[in-house]
Order: sequence, then C-alpha cells, then structure tokens
Amino acid sequence: MKKLFFILSLLFVTAIPLLAQEDDDNNEGGEKIRDKMTEYVQKRLDLSKSEAEKFTPLFLRYFREWRQTLRDNRTLPALDRQQKIIELRVRYRSQFREIIGEQKSNQVFGHQDDFIRILLNQRAEQRRNNPGQQPPKRPRVNKLL
Repeated sequence: MKKLFFILSLLFVTAIPLLAQEDDDNNEGGEKIRDKMTEYVQKRLDLSKSEAEKFTPLFLRYFREWRQTLRDNRTLPALDRQQKIIELRVRYRSQFREIIGEQKSNQVFGHQDDFIRILLNQRAEQRRNNPGQQPPKRPRVNKLL
C-alpha cells in the first residue's frame, strides 16, 4: 500500500507544472478548477449532505496547504518535495477519517489524483485538436488559488 501511495504521489508531483496552466480569467480559472476538484472528490466518495458540509471546508484548507507546500518547495529535489506532500496528506487523512470514516478517507487522494489526470488529458487533447494555436504560457504554480 505504501509503495502504491508513493508511486501515485511521484506521478502526481511530477505532473504539477502541467496542472498549473493559466486560464483566461487569471485567478477565476483556478477557483473553478479547485471547485470542480472538490465536487469531483465529493461525488466519487458519495458523501451524505452532512458529511459534505463538514468535508468541504477541510478539503479546501487541505487544497490551499497542498498548493502552498508545492510553492514553498519547488526548488527542492523531487523526492524531497514528494515527502512534504506525503506528510501533508498523512496529516489530513486522519482529519478526513474523523468526518468520513476510514474507507473514504483512504480514497480522497486517489480521487484527487484521478481528477488531475483527467484535467491533464483534457488539456492535452485540446492542444492536439488546436495545433495552430500558440501554447499557453507556463504560469507559476500559485495561479490556482
């Protein structure tokens, strides 16, 4: 289980620059992505209304800290950066467990990674379908918040 988590984290952390593509409306695009990710994770976890009400603010706080951790550690080697993300996830996993239970808290980060993979695939498909367009400039990671 730890190996799988580590491999997923490695894949996830190395894909971060692609996730941070700038949308047309500056920060508004980042907020849309954050909100869609939150909605996606909640749907996949099949949360009740009361669980969702408690989970959402905690997930948004986790998301902000995740982004900040990536920003603060972008100059570190990839493995050190991954370790920081894993530490953050371990800390929040226990908090998620108090709200949504053991089984669902184990799934949160997998669903987050799935969302990012889907987003990256959509953006790659858009680039393939519009080869004449100039590729978007690569913004700083903090554009999502």
